Amino acid sequence: MTESNVSEVRTFNRFYTKVIGALQAGMLDSPYSLTEVRVLFELAQAGSMETGELRGLLGLDAGYLSRILTRFEGDGLVARERSASDARRQLVRLTPAGAEVFAGLDRRQSEEIDRLLAGLPGPDRERLVSSMAAIRRLLGAPDTREAVVIRPPRPGDLGWVVFRHGELYSSEYGWGVDFEQLVARIVGELDLSRDAGWIAEVNGERAGCVFCVRQDDVTAKLRMLLVEPSARGHGIGRRLVDECLRHARAMGCKRITLWTRDSLVSARRIYQAAGFTLESEEKGVENGVEVTDQVWSRDL
Repeated sequence: MTESNVSEVRTFNRFYTKVIGALQAGMLDSPYSLTEVRVLFELAQAGSMETGELRGLLGLDAGYLSRILTRFEGDGLVARERSASDARRQLVRLTPAGAEVFAGLDRRQSEEIDRLLAGLPGPDRERLVSSMAAIRRLLGAPDTREAVVIRPPRPGDLGWVVFRHGELYSSEYGWGVDFEQLVARIVGELDLSRDAGWIAEVNGERAGCVFCVRQDDVTAKLRMLLVEPSARGHGIGRRLVDECLRHARAMGCKRITLWTRDSLVSARRIYQAAGFTLESEEKGVENGVEVTDQVWSRDL
């Protein structure tokens, strides 16, 4: 971890706490702090909650939480009672007045965020929201319920395909601009009225791609299979290849081929598992790096 990394995170923290008003004495011009509003939020979502559970959820000191709840009781926002199943445990819930106060704060918070986002052009707004989701995903607990979607390409996807091929294969294998230009030419030659492509998304973010191109009346070609490093090992590559095989059969093709390189070990395992066999290979050079080009194929 470099000093500049630490400095950038601290700078972002200072910036964002100012943006959301966390430095003010009260959130949204209310008499309650950011932490107190968060306690109201959790109680509003749960209905009722044990104080120990609430403390663990928010990582609060027991004495600090007790003072917050005592204040809320004095303001008529919460009620506390002993658990019917265990008198040692205390349950806390919002009163009707507390629910009304929270609803007003929640509405004003949404309005503030809406005004914040409304000041950004559409692409910048989407970039901001996706970046926030990435921060939450990377710094939060692992999500065991990742939603994987395989869909047709939409506007903007083809540019992403070229960009990620160029960037990813440069960082992982040292391939240069010539390879990126090759991918750009392949993308430019696609005829999506005849050819087909699929984009894999994980939790709403692009995580992979593949395309199926018709070569002649009986032969299809699988092209540009890519799976993001963060999404590997979850069967996404196999699902993309299966889409290509299904589409090629639906087109009436009898055979499908692909071009790859021997250094792409994970991709080669996917191809072998899908029934492809090595047809030919040839030595070459990519950006000064020795490579072995391979053609694989299988009957349909």
